[in-house]
Amino acid sequence: MARPSQLLYTQREPATLRSAATILMLRPAQGGFEVLMTRRSDKASFAPGAFVFPGGGIDAHDRSPAVHAQCRRRADQDEASLTPALAAIRESFEELGILLARRPDGQHADARDVAALDRHQPFFAQCQARGLQPAADEVYLLAHWMTDRDMPKRFDVPFLVARMPEGQQPVADEHEQFEPVWIRPADALARHAAGTLFMIFPTIRTLQRLQAYASVEAVLQACTGGRPLWTSCPRAGWLQGSEARYMEHESPYGELELTCPDGQLVHPLDWQTERPVALLKNVMRLTAPNPGVMTGPGTNSYLVGDAQSGYICIDPGPADAQHLQTLWQAAGGNIHAIVCTHSHPDHSPGAAPLQALCEVKPPILGLASLPTARAASEFTPDRALAHGEQLVLGAGEHRHTLRALHTPGHAANHVCFVLEEDGLLFSGDHILNGSTTVVDPPDGNMNDYLDSLDLLTAACAEHGIAHILPAHGYVLGDAPGAIARLKAHRLQREAKVLKVMQGDPQGSMDDWVKLAYDDVDPRIWPVAKRSLLAHVERIQSMGGLNH
Repeated sequence: MARPSQLLYTQREPATLRSAATILMLRPAQGGFEVLMTRRSDKASFAPGAFVFPGGGIDAHDRSPAVHAQCRRRADQDEASLTPALAAIRESFEELGILLARRPDGQHADARDVAALDRHQPFFAQCQARGLQPAADEVYLLAHWMTDRDMPKRFDVPFLVARMPEGQQPVADEHEQFEPVWIRPADALARHAAGTLFMIFPTIRTLQRLQAYASVEAVLQACTGGRPLWTSCPRAGWLQGSEARYMEHESPYGELELTCPDGQLVHPLDWQTERPVALLKNVMRLTAPNPGVMTGPGTNSYLVGDAQSGYICIDPGPADAQHLQTLWQAAGGNIHAIVCTHSHPDHSPGAAPLQALCEVKPPILGLASLPTARAASEFTPDRALAHGEQLVLGAGEHRHTLRALHTPGHAANHVCFVLEEDGLLFSGDHILNGSTTVVDPPDGNMNDYLDSLDLLTAACAEHGIAHILPAHGYVLGDAPGAIARLKAHRLQREAKVLKVMQGDPQGSMDDWVKLAYDDVDPRIWPVAKRSLLAHVERIQSMGGLNH
């Protein structure tokens, strides 16, 4: 992890999480299903006026062993999972008069049982007195949310799901909840987008996920494993002048985690080409003005170091005069070395003109392009870097050590860099955020690419790498997991390529790319064919089909 001394902002302790539970009541509807939502009081201390799912805080009765013994449970429900289920059952009755319970004869509670109970008196005691068993066995775990770290009031909330009992109607308590409404997930999202149904982030994301299911049965079936379908504690940043929140799988999450580990809402996410963005005190990113299909928002140039230690520039990018001038100014002209992850034309051409701007000429370091490289990718450094070589700036708390790792695959001369003191990996084009890199033979090689991923996995363990700073896209978090998912994706694609080859052994590359990359925009197929060739070569090298 990054050193505390390098964090941009004074850290603060997030508010303590409070235990709560939320339940999504579902009922069938023509062509799908509806979910029950209610509007919170305008005076509520959390999310006032928002449309939410029923629920509330967990209290001592929900944890009571006697209450647990009283309820109906499935074999896979332990005490820990019973507590939120019972809290959700209790809250849904107190707020909306919905009774998830069974009579002594096993029949579901109905409107008569609801009418016999007082919503303002202890719920479980009344159930016991009437021989009603809270039906925890009909409640399933859908997701697990934790309120964002920047919020003054935070909750640890299992999102549960159950089928709405037949013969009952929700009636709001008109104190905490108002205006109960049955609504399809897609309709709720459309109304939110139109500004007529205010919802908070976890509600929105949950409804977006629910759209993937065709029926109540499909949702409940997906939740039978006893584990949440997703777990999230979102993070927020500023985008186009407004706050924007993200889950762990979304592109900006890792960057927000690196820059604001305590969750403060301070980091700008807009892509900057006219000024560098500080990621840590010792890391700045300046994105070149070369956005496109292959470069995403543009090529990221990084400055590592500080005013006392001087700087190393990683990937000066294309030979864009304004971009290089801005890099030079951000470093105060104090650049000790210019390193290139590889020789592609959006990474290395800026090295020589940036060097020329410096009064004391920093060396250009990297690996020379091989004869297999395309003509536009020719590159010769002032000095070749050795695998494992360290480049050291400064001393003490101003010491910043970059270790070079030779990682062929995307390009034969590709090098990644580890900032050892802060557990950061500068991945060049080997690992990108939001897309997979092209492996283009003959300079690119899929065997080498996968082997280099294994090398980087080992480096994560050795150097405690938590974040990856790619040449295109935001910072990635969970570095080991990101690499593992990337490798799994490549191997899944390769299995698909092999299946296509076996199904049409006489097919052409054009034939195969349409089937092996049928989940990719056809406009990308000409580029995808390069990686397809790399997969074909690897399959053939392992004794697969010849073509």
